[in-house]
Amino acid sequence: QHVRDAGGRALVGDVTDTEVVERLLHESDGVVHTASAPDVDPDFIRTAIAALAGTPKPFVHTGGIFTFGDSTDISEQSPIDPPALTAWRGPNEALLRASDVRSTIVAPGIVYGRGAGIPAMFVGDGEQPVRLVGDGSQRWTTVHVDDLGELYVLALHRGELDGYIVAATGDNPTVRELAEAGAHGAPVIAESVDASRERLGQDFADALLLHQEASGAHARSAFGWRPSRPSLVEDLASGSSVR
Repeated sequence: QHVRDAGGRALVGDVTDTEVVERLLHESDGVVHTASAPDVDPDFIRTAIAALAGTPKPFVHTGGIFTFGDSTDISEQSPIDPPALTAWRGPNEALLRASDVRSTIVAPGIVYGRGAGIPAMFVGDGEQPVRLVGDGSQRWTTVHVDDLGELYVLALHRGELDGYIVAATGDNPTVRELAEAGAHGAPVIAESVDASRERLGQDFADALLLHQEASGAHARSAFGWRPSRPSLVEDLASGSSVR
């Protein structure tokens, strides 16, 4: 219904149904793929390449900031060093970038807003303790979901042949700052790396323990992107992340 209210035509189906995907790719003027996942991307990308190669139709694919590993200055030229959690992205993105599809890969920072996203783990009730991931000194590079949506639109209209965009607003808070904002006065508790791995699972914890900072300068200069939503700390402190 949200799609219909926005003037779109909604189709409920399975993204792994290659026949449906192929038909929709042929019918569409452009494609934005936001259901990126290890069990989806290989077939989806191959289907997209077969349907879109040699056409002017733009294809915007979703990557992720974890791809760059620990870094205090992530840009589109940064070396790749993904954690185990997202190592699957590399081969799929390489396949797409080697094709002649007019593709752009958008690598979002930690996405927040509208009560969803990883940062919701730090939303407290003001009484129960809120746990950090590790000691909370690591920084996360972030982007509000609505700002991210606007960047997808800009990338779709630009339709580069082999584009890549780091989607980050330049706001890189520490995990402790996030937890303190979301706790609303409740105690914030640090834990060891081993304790975080036990609580969250090793692969997920290791990704969240990465120290990452990015400015998003290329998105602003090349695409005219102007992120304007509240920062993640502001969003958590105001309670907007609670739905």
